[in-house]
Amino acid sequence: MTSTPPPGELSSGRPILFRNATVLTMDPALGVLDGGDVLVRGQRIEHVGTGLDAPQDAVVVDATGGILLPGMIDTHRHMWQTALRGFGADWTLTQYFVFYYLNWGKIFRPEDIYAGNLTSAIESLDAGVTTTVDWSHGLRTPEHGDAAVEALRAVPGRFVLAYGNLLGAPWEWANAPEFRAFVDRHFSSPDDRLRLQLAFDVTGEATFPEKGAFEAARELNLPVTTHAGVWGATGDDSIRLMWEHGFMTSDVTYVHACSLSEDSYQRIAATGGSVSLATESEQSAGQGYPPSWRLRRYGIPVSISMDTSVWWSADLFSAMRATLSADRSREHLEAQAQQETVVHNSLRAEHVVEWATMGGARALGLDTELGSLTPGKKADLVLIKNDRSPAMFPIVNPYGHVVYQAGRGDVHTVLVDGRAVKYRHELIGCDLAKARTAVTATVEYARGRIGDDWQGCMSPEIPETEVIANPYTYTDYQGAGVAVHRGDQPQAG
Repeated sequence: MTSTPPPGELSSGRPILFRNATVLTMDPALGVLDGGDVLVRGQRIEHVGTGLDAPQDAVVVDATGGILLPGMIDTHRHMWQTALRGFGADWTLTQYFVFYYLNWGKIFRPEDIYAGNLTSAIESLDAGVTTTVDWSHGLRTPEHGDAAVEALRAVPGRFVLAYGNLLGAPWEWANAPEFRAFVDRHFSSPDDRLRLQLAFDVTGEATFPEKGAFEAARELNLPVTTHAGVWGATGDDSIRLMWEHGFMTSDVTYVHACSLSEDSYQRIAATGGSVSLATESEQSAGQGYPPSWRLRRYGIPVSISMDTSVWWSADLFSAMRATLSADRSREHLEAQAQQETVVHNSLRAEHVVEWATMGGARALGLDTELGSLTPGKKADLVLIKNDRSPAMFPIVNPYGHVVYQAGRGDVHTVLVDGRAVKYRHELIGCDLAKARTAVTATVEYARGRIGDDWQGCMSPEIPETEVIANPYTYTDYQGAGVAVHRGDQPQAG
């Protein structure tokens, strides 16, 4: 029986050998290994196989009864909003817009961005998400951006800061000298653990003011991530304008992509873009039906995301489960409408695990480094193992087990760059007490600013509504319309 190494041993720089796991390599050449071993040396995966010899100085982790897979990758999470975790559990997307875009997004200070990001970054690692895209649209000033960076660098994970400002015009802030100084300050040299993108939406205004933001991204050599196909907010006109101006490229991530026409999906497919599915969000908020069934039809690459903890869970186990279930529900509904019966599921558990690992790596252009347990790649990996859980045995269908049986509480060990950041269900190198203190201060501050409207914002009554054409405050574009309450009081959300 292999002895249990102390946590410090896994961070000592010695090789680490995971012994006797069910290994989901996500590498077609290697497949699934029963009783498999993975040897990590330094920041890299050195060997994957069975019966590997342990180097004399190796730390051996007994992975018997566990599933070893690549670190999961979340391609769209509004991390700053974790500071109000669960506040909007009963919101619609309309009420989310009212709360953040029209009424209260402006109250969040740099220290509140820090609190949300720090907490979200820690919980990402805790749930086996080793790379997270921080869709950080609360950065009203570069100081807010500084706070976001500080929080992400305080946690030993891998992150992409997708810089955005929901209250500012992207063609303005992306070209402001203050933003360029921010980029120089934090991203003047390559950082494998923290990368930068631009995050902004395209309203569909005929003059295409967002052109200036795309040009800034091109000048800075930065990928773009954008909420596309969001019912009543961003639609086919947004995609058409990007297409006509030559800004649909392979490094663009389209978040949600629910409410789009065939032409728009064809354009995404033709230009090599990818879609970040946030199925819990799409099912509940109203962006449109989760589009995995459409994306498969057009061969569009897919990754998975959680969107925001102000509403939903913050782990990719939930995302995989919701995505697989939503896709199958749609297949059954479509077939039954034609008086037919589905007898084979097109989307399998293996596919959504792939989307949560290699899919995310491809979306970020990191598939040569991350996303599979392939020798030579970065040692970002997750061991799911919980000897105290009756749901963790037997492991008969490992992909199905990850999707439908396992959860964040079963994450035993997490490595990032070969360094243990969680072991035996305990985080390593993460200051949870500091995050708790920071978030508590933010909640107290926000509650004080919102005042008597706090409960009404959290649990809005069904209001009388009028249609406003645009939730974005930085343009007068009049689109298809979003029904929101726009009275003097923000009780709608």
